Amino acid sequence: MAVHLQIAEQVKKHREAQKQFLSLDAARERAIETVLDLAKSGKEFQITEINQITEEMNKIAMKFQFPPRKLVTQEMIEDYVNMR
Repeated sequence: MAVHLQIAEQVKKHREAQKQFLSLDAARERAIETVLDLAKSGKEFQITEINQITEEMNKIAMKFQFPPRKLVTQEMIEDYVNMR
C-alpha cells in the first residue's frame, strides 16, 4: 500500500507542477504580447519579465521533464516586429 501512496503523491506533484507551468506559460505569453505591442509602436521595451518567467518555467521543466522554453532576446523581438 505504501508504494501506491508514493505513486499517488508523485502524480499529485506532477499535476500541480503542470498547472503551475501552464499558468507561467500564459503569463509569459501575455508579457511577450505586451513587449511586442511596445516594440511595434516604436517604444522602448524590456525583456526582463519575460525571461524571469521563462527561468521559473525552465526550473519546473527540468524537474518534471517538461519542454523548456528559450530565453527571449532584444533581437528576437525586433526581428519578429520587422517581419510583420
